[in-house]
Amino acid sequence: MAPKTKFTREQIIQAAFDIASVHGMESITIRKVANRLGSSIAPIYVNFNNVEELKDEVLQRTITIGNQLIEEQHTGSTFMDIGIASLKFARDYPVFFRDLNMKPNKNMDNYENILGNKLTDQMKNDPELQEFTAEELKMMLLKMRIFQTGLSMMIANGQLSPDIDEEEAIHLLKNTGEDIIIATQQRRQTE
Repeated sequence: MAPKTKFTREQIIQAAFDIASVHGMESITIRKVANRLGSSIAPIYVNFNNVEELKDEVLQRTITIGNQLIEEQHTGSTFMDIGIASLKFARDYPVFFRDLNMKPNKNMDNYENILGNKLTDQMKNDPELQEFTAEELKMMLLKMRIFQTGLSMMIANGQLSPDIDEEEAIHLLKNTGEDIIIATQQRRQTE
């Protein structure tokens, strides 16, 4: 009898990631992953206790990709870096983008709190934003996130006019960020 093929934990996660990138997170099953690997389900259960544990690893991989996209941006503006990363993630991983933004996900709640604190800390270091309080920064981030998520969703769903390419989408993002900053400054002056 031929020896059983062994798969690394990484290979199993990659197979699950590949399935989810086309069909969504809920499409991950132990059987589908095994079929993708050309294997029985045994190697998967050697590495994972259940499908939820495997899905958590796929989610962690998507979060890592999102963080890498943010780190790759060097516009000098935290707002722009976050926004451009979101647009690129939506373009490159539309199924994941929809899964993470349109469906409840228990794992994202904690991530959002961590990410929100990390981003407001980064915003405090931006010379253009140093005048704002932590509460103002959080509100600005929320407003920008609402716009950026909507724009990114339109990209993920192919709903933007063909006239709006990536450069124009980034321009829209930049203008909206500037509008939010100006509106917050004006609000401060009237209070």
